[in-house]
Amino acid sequence: MSGATRIGALVALVIVLILVSNAAFTVQQTQHALVLRFGDVRRTLSDPGLYFKIPLVESVISVDKRILDLDVAPQTVLEAGQKQLVVDSFARYRIRDPLRFYQAVGSRAGATQQLQAVVSAAVRGVIAESKMEDIVKNQRGQLQGRMLNQVNQQVMSRGIDVVDLRLRQVVLPAKNTEAVFGRMVSARQREAQEIRAEGTQLSTGIRADADRTVQSITGEANRQSEEIRGAADAEKNKIFADAFGRDPAFFGFYRSMQAYETGFKPESTRMVLSPGSSFFRYFNDPAGLATNVQPPSPGAAPAPPAK
Repeated sequence: MSGATRIGALVALVIVLILVSNAAFTVQQTQHALVLRFGDVRRTLSDPGLYFKIPLVESVISVDKRILDLDVAPQTVLEAGQKQLVVDSFARYRIRDPLRFYQAVGSRAGATQQLQAVVSAAVRGVIAESKMEDIVKNQRGQLQGRMLNQVNQQVMSRGIDVVDLRLRQVVLPAKNTEAVFGRMVSARQREAQEIRAEGTQLSTGIRADADRTVQSITGEANRQSEEIRGAADAEKNKIFADAFGRDPAFFGFYRSMQAYETGFKPESTRMVLSPGSSFFRYFNDPAGLATNVQPPSPGAAPAPPAK
């Protein structure tokens, strides 16, 4: 074999190797592959493995199988009560049909642009029909489900399946926050005043009931004490009467002792009496037998109190 022949064979081998290397391609497990011939899709490959294409005639485009994230820019929308809300949302999607996806949007960048527009419109539409309380807490999950259904109805024909759509944050615009907080504070203050007024009214009623109960109990106690005191006085008088009937001398002695105790106190009124008065009979005779008893002088009068 001549030198020229060898060179020709070597060049041919190199060309064959280049063509073979350009003809072979691998489809990864996380990818779809579209084989295009002069721009037209000829094959759609979804199973991983080694495949071949016609060099210089066919090309391969890879499409991601995985679930992809979509961030949507925050937007200001009006809810059903005409209150402005700043809504921040996001979605997650996957490419269900790579052929439709390629024909409808062309690339992931195109899909991102179209999906952002569709998601933003769905969010605005659902929020415009809902009240702020439902959006923030009461029916948030249901509203997100409605948004998701609306988005899927529009993008299904593009080979896209949106698997999740969430409202990341729903807040009032900064210019309205202070006013809303002020209204909330005023409302809470009114509630506090109403509660305090109800408490004052309730405490007044309780205090009045307690006062009436105290008066009733006190009146009953006074009545019972008067009855007991009356019964005791009656019993005392009965005892005195019995004692007088049984022993008049002792009863006279007892009454005289009481008179001495009362009359001879330092603060008592002074008395001017004759030493022979019956008042002093127990001083003159322990037996109380008064002798030479002279009645008090008609002109005798108690001396004025000592100063």
